Amino acid sequence: MASESLKYRFDAQNPMVVGGQAVIEGVMMRAPGMVATAVRRPDGTIAVRKEPYLSLAEKRKFFRLPVLRGAVGLIEMLIVGLRALNFSAEAALETEPGDSSAGENGKPSGEGTSGENLRLGLTLAAALLAGTAVFFLTPLLITTAWFHVDQQPLAFNLIAGAIRLTLFLAYLVAISRMKDVRRLFEYHGAEHKVVFTFERGEDLSVNSAAGHTRFHPRCGTSFLLVVMLVAILLFGLLDTVMIHWLGVLSLPIRIATHLPLIPILGGVSYELIKFSARKSDTFLGRLIVAPGLWLQKITTREPDGSELEVALEALRAALGEETAVPVTYARQAAAG
Repeated sequence: MASESLKYRFDAQNPMVVGGQAVIEGVMMRAPGMVATAVRRPDGTIAVRKEPYLSLAEKRKFFRLPVLRGAVGLIEMLIVGLRALNFSAEAALETEPGDSSAGENGKPSGEGTSGENLRLGLTLAAALLAGTAVFFLTPLLITTAWFHVDQQPLAFNLIAGAIRLTLFLAYLVAISRMKDVRRLFEYHGAEHKVVFTFERGEDLSVNSAAGHTRFHPRCGTSFLLVVMLVAILLFGLLDTVMIHWLGVLSLPIRIATHLPLIPILGGVSYELIKFSARKSDTFLGRLIVAPGLWLQKITTREPDGSELEVALEALRAALGEETAVPVTYARQAAAG
């Protein structure tokens, strides 16, 4: 029976109402105006952190423009995701409800200190630098050093793209063998199943969620794969223009011109994912999402009932619904 109490309804023409991310022993869910993270503590209780949140696109019409909305949203979700990971790491180590994260009597406390925000900022910067070095600069360096196609835009970017994709797949396969990461991937599967449950208008219950597939077309992993494929075309076009303009394209110039396009690359990829979600029943839509769905065979695993329960509590909190199990609300940030 479909739930009649859901505050928001899924719309195939605007399919970004809810979304989520797996975190340590839990799931972060985002709905309009709210982000909530639910984490399973070692004692079996669930800690939930709710944070009122409005994106720039929700605040200013300018940031809703195509491509720009995806570029800005990507940066925003990196920040939100990192904060959720930080909370989950703290909550997963707690043994008593309301330990370090909750305020007096287990009530929500205020926002993080400036020191915590600085630490999160430095962590995000370090992660972005590492990701750029491994998945952006390394393919360019290898292609330049080992191949002789510097002045052939399409060939160069096809090779660099293949190297980038190989590094990405190797990284995912390597970390998927780690016990903690396998657990994270189970929560990733739980997040997808719960989002599907919401999108079908079903009761937010473990039984309903368990019946859905763990492969979701709007997955962040799918997004990263689309980014890598779009990069081949976008950077190939840019290199063609630069060679026509300069005559010769060197590695420093290639790096200097590619780097600023990364946000635009994210924005274009976002539009493709959004388009494929609206056209999921068409051949073109299925074609766009197919590689990402294959990739999720690595990045998701079948969750158990307890993991689905945590994901459901995260979604209920984000939607403003009543919880189905006792939870402790920790560190609810003030609206701003």
